[in-house]
Amino acid sequence: MGSHIGVLALQGAVAPHLEAFDALGVPASAIRTCEQLDGVDALVVPGGESTTMSMLLERNDMVSALRRRIADGMGVFGTCAGMILCARTITDGRADQLALGAIDMVVRRNAFGRQIDSFEADLDVDGLGEPFHAVFIRAPVAESVGAGVEVLARSGDEPVLCRQGNVLVSSFHPELTDDHRIHRLFLDLVA
Repeated sequence: MGSHIGVLALQGAVAPHLEAFDALGVPASAIRTCEQLDGVDALVVPGGESTTMSMLLERNDMVSALRRRIADGMGVFGTCAGMILCARTITDGRADQLALGAIDMVVRRNAFGRQIDSFEADLDVDGLGEPFHAVFIRAPVAESVGAGVEVLARSGDEPVLCRQGNVLVSSFHPELTDDHRIHRLFLDLVA
């Protein structure tokens, strides 16, 4: 694997993603500036608080650079809040909340409820032989997906893991488990 992976490190679950890639033997680094962003081949937008991340991206003047890299084909893996930021459209968000448009979907924030409604579930994921044990924390859901978006897993009827080209998004937090198969799936997309 020759790709260098970055994890957006303005807010959220950065360290667990870095640890997952380290466990897979893949170089990964925390990304806080446009210059650092230009040095990676693919980017993880982690879970955290999507409105806070949106504001910090703007405050750090990273929005244009990030959109340019996405438009140029950089692979992106958005988990939970990252899924929200990667969407084309966000519902139940602030009017000024950033939607990067990396994947053709409409995402609803906190679709499964508040923090107290967090849960874990075993998911059947296309391409993985055994179920993946997923951790959902104030999780979003894809209300609708475009024709080019492939739904890889659902929780009930709700799409919770989707792919479009070299963009992968999940409602859940794969970095909070010792199972790195979802990270491997992303690496396979950007290899």
